[in-house]
Amino acid sequence: MIKTLNHLPHPHENAAALAGHFTDLAPPLNNRQAHLEASRCLYCYDAPCVNACPSDIDIPSFIRNIHQENVQGAAQKILSANILGGSCARVCPTEILCQQACVRNNAHECAPVLIGLLQRYAVDNAHFSEHPFQRAAATGKRIAVVGAGPAGLSCAHRSAMHGHDVVIFEAREKAGGLNEYGIAKYKLVDDYAQKELEFLLQIGGIDIRHGQKLGDNLTLSELHQQFDAVFLGLGLAASKQLGLAHEEAPGLLAATDYIRELRQ
Repeated sequence: MIKTLNHLPHPHENAAALAGHFTDLAPPLNNRQAHLEASRCLYCYDAPCVNACPSDIDIPSFIRNIHQENVQGAAQKILSANILGGSCARVCPTEILCQQACVRNNAHECAPVLIGLLQRYAVDNAHFSEHPFQRAAATGKRIAVVGAGPAGLSCAHRSAMHGHDVVIFEAREKAGGLNEYGIAKYKLVDDYAQKELEFLLQIGGIDIRHGQKLGDNLTLSELHQQFDAVFLGLGLAASKQLGLAHEEAPGLLAATDYIRELRQ
C-alpha cells in the first residue's frame, strides 16, 4: 500500500484478485490472428503509417514479412529502426499515430490494420540464436550517456553498434526510465522493461553506473574531460501541475509518482 494513501480503506479483495486487475491490457495475437491481420495490409507505396511513426519503422515491410511467415525478418526490420520496439508496440498510442493514418481507417471500414499488435507479435515471437546486431570494429571512442531511459538506452545501443565504448550514468537503482517507473503495469507486464534491457545489453560495450546524478555527484565538465561525446537523456523530470490549491496535500500524487510507487 502506498504510504500516503494509508488513511484510505483497504480493498476487500486478496492480493491475487488485485493482481488480476493489472493483467495485459492488450493480449497478444496468436499465429492465426497475426496472419489474418497482416493480410489486411495493402503495403502502400509512400505509406502514411510510416510517415506517422516517430521511429520511422518500415511498417508495410515488416507486416509483409509476417504475412509471409518470416517473423525473424519482421523483427529485424522493427529493431533496426527502434531497438525498444517491443515496449514501443505495447505503450505507443498507435490509435493516434500509425493506425490513425492507415488507409483502412476510413468511413467505409473504420478498422485500421492493428499495427501495434502486429509489431508486438513480431518482436515477441522472433527467436534469435544471438543478438541480432553486431558491433563494428572498435573505434577507441568513449561515449557518456546521462540517463538510462528509452532515449539513453537507444543512443547507447546504436553507439555500441558503431564500435564505441559507452558508459551510462543513471541516478536510480534500475535502468529503464519511463518504461520501468512511469508506465502502468498492465501495459508492460512480466517485468518486460528489464527483460528488454537485458536483450539490449547483449550488444556489448555498454556499462551502466547507478547512483550517478547530474548536478549532484556528476558534472558535465567532468564528462567532457573524460569522454569524446556526451548524450543527455534526462527524461521526464516532473509531472505537470494543475494549478489547483493544496496540490501538495497528503494523499495527492502525480500520475507518474503514483505509477512508480505501485510498480516498485
